[in-house]
Amino acid sequence: MGVIATSSFAKALWPGVNTWYGDAYAQYPVEWDKLFEKNTSRKAFEEDVGSSHFGLAVQKAEGAPVTYDTSRQGFTSRYNHVVYALGFIITREIYEDDQYDVVGKLKAQSLAFSMRQTKEIVAANVYNRAFNTSYLGGDGSTLIASAGGGGSASHPAIAGGTWTNGVATAVDLSEAALEQAVIDIAGFTNDRGLKIAVRPKTLIIPKELMFEATRILKAEGRTGTDLNDPNALKTMGMVPEVVVNHYLTDTDAWFLRTDVQNGLKYFERRGDEFGMDEDFDTENAKYKATARYSFGWTDPRGLYGSAGA
Repeated sequence: MGVIATSSFAKALWPGVNTWYGDAYAQYPVEWDKLFEKNTSRKAFEEDVGSSHFGLAVQKAEGAPVTYDTSRQGFTSRYNHVVYALGFIITREIYEDDQYDVVGKLKAQSLAFSMRQTKEIVAANVYNRAFNTSYLGGDGSTLIASAGGGGSASHPAIAGGTWTNGVATAVDLSEAALEQAVIDIAGFTNDRGLKIAVRPKTLIIPKELMFEATRILKAEGRTGTDLNDPNALKTMGMVPEVVVNHYLTDTDAWFLRTDVQNGLKYFERRGDEFGMDEDFDTENAKYKATARYSFGWTDPRGLYGSAGA
């Protein structure tokens, strides 16, 4: 355990320093809240449990009995709230002799910066691991399941059968890929194969794709052609919002978050809390920050994606 003493910041004890740098970098605006639906929790963990639906109605012959369908409990998604914490210790001497308040004030700001970055990375990792078979959801599949996505081949349906929420063949972001993704999403069904109304609401991309996404979605006409065809994606408003996330690690993976409820969820058990205490014997001051939360997904229909070609 390290202690910040006078030897750690010797220059802070003397006048003449023009400026201290390294703790005053700007941060990007909060990004994780564009990736998840926010919820609060008052329990050690939260569980979302699915249920099966009824199928189509059956033609009834005259005098024949009604056909009765059944329903049952489905897959369970558990959100285990994890505590994230960090702190630092300073001696009384450096606190007293610091000419610039660099150790107390700036390090407290740095602690807040670290807590913020931690949450962004934990959130983005749900997307970063969307095709990783080491991270499975309540249905035993990766978040994105498709024949060409690199993760699970499909999601199981509660009532039997399978379905996918990714491209058939891994493909880079393009006008054609986005159009096919919108078509695929429009074809989503419930676990009994009945059509459900689902629309994309956010295109989520890494910083490497922000220029390509702008060319695809902002142009009036189709990109890369000499035709006078309109840009159907823009004209029809099929992708209302583009979100660049700076914590995504795959430079060519892209995602469409849909308007399905109970898709990707964030549970806040305890928000950021900052505290300070003093050790009686050493007179050292301890500063700490803690938070308790969880990120995950319940219904994979809340996201569609491609790992890139």
